[in-house]
Amino acid sequence: MAGRGAGKTRTAAEWLAWEAIRTPNTRWAIVAPTFSDARDTCAEGESGVISILSRYRMLAHWNRSMGEILLNNGSRIKLFSADQPDRFRGPQHHGAWCDELAAYRYSDAWDQLQFGLRLGSKPRIVITTTPRPMPLIRMLANRTDGTVVITKGSTFDNAANLAPSALLELQARYNNTRLGRQELYGEILEDTEGALWTKGLIDRNRLKKAPALSRIVVSIDPAVTNNQTSDETGIIVCGSDSAGHGYVLGDYSFKGSPLDWASKAVSVFDEWKADSILVEVNQGGDMVSAVLKQIRHSLPIREVRAHIGKRLRAEPVAAMYEQGRIHHIGEFAVLEDQMTVWTPNDSYSPDRIDAMVQAFSNLLGSQNVSNYFNALANFCPKCGLPMPKSMSHCSKCGSAMISVAETQGQLI
Repeated sequence: MAGRGAGKTRTAAEWLAWEAIRTPNTRWAIVAPTFSDARDTCAEGESGVISILSRYRMLAHWNRSMGEILLNNGSRIKLFSADQPDRFRGPQHHGAWCDELAAYRYSDAWDQLQFGLRLGSKPRIVITTTPRPMPLIRMLANRTDGTVVITKGSTFDNAANLAPSALLELQARYNNTRLGRQELYGEILEDTEGALWTKGLIDRNRLKKAPALSRIVVSIDPAVTNNQTSDETGIIVCGSDSAGHGYVLGDYSFKGSPLDWASKAVSVFDEWKADSILVEVNQGGDMVSAVLKQIRHSLPIREVRAHIGKRLRAEPVAAMYEQGRIHHIGEFAVLEDQMTVWTPNDSYSPDRIDAMVQAFSNLLGSQNVSNYFNALANFCPKCGLPMPKSMSHCSKCGSAMISVAETQGQLI
């Protein structure tokens, strides 16, 4: 368990290469959140297992499309995606490397891998991850039977091998923050005081599969700049059913140029057969829609302009989580980290949260949001200003306050 850039990949790749070399004709697995993660980072990355096997002159063949590495001594290393737990049914191994275990969308991937670890006298797994307070990580960290050995480290332990400018930026932005404690120092954090969501709240309503959906939208919260310190562009796919429940289906957020995220959004729109793309135009204005239409002019785009602050937009959606009306289909590690760490008093913009809140405000209807605000305040019958329910007179015009119920009765 260690921070970003602490050397986790190199550590695991060296271990796996050594085990496969010293025990000929053995079978090993590399499991990452997605197949591209396993291929691009664990296998082909600068610290990946292919460069290490090549240095030891033990690499016989690398089949990139199949994700299979063959050693000179007959040992094989196979790449797997944790997004496809059923692929572990059948294969068996002497050991495995699980990279970024805390980012696995389905915990079933871990369970299915265990069933295949049945070769040799002592199958073992090395896990490399930035920790998150998910049940599986907690279970492993709390084991006291001697079957789990934990090594900890921080990003700054590996400072000699990281760009000084990157370290300075990380320190400036995340030092003395909860997110920094998790992502840089590898700590398992408990619930954040003041956060609108907790891990338990999200876990309680998590599902493996969504029901038949009546609507699916791709929601975009665009970054206004594109440089090293820019925020990511939030791209979240959400759906709703006829019973008024909402579902988080996918998180495709990343950092890139306007054309990059516009192309990605259109690709995701096609993949999910969505009915519309939602874009916030407060900061980007007409540019957001214009860039999307460069990719495809006929896109069904709905422009959303936020008239209230992030807190007032997020709280009604958080209330729907508490009511059990919003579900995550699988796990979305970075989105859920943002949800459980961000508080309304934080100054930074939570890109993934903004995109998700925007989606559910649209999918589950403005009436849900209106009802939430009505529960918070009474309204002045003269000037219409919302006031706390404890106020008997309007602070603006001095008129006696009237309750929402009374207002609705008069309208009827």
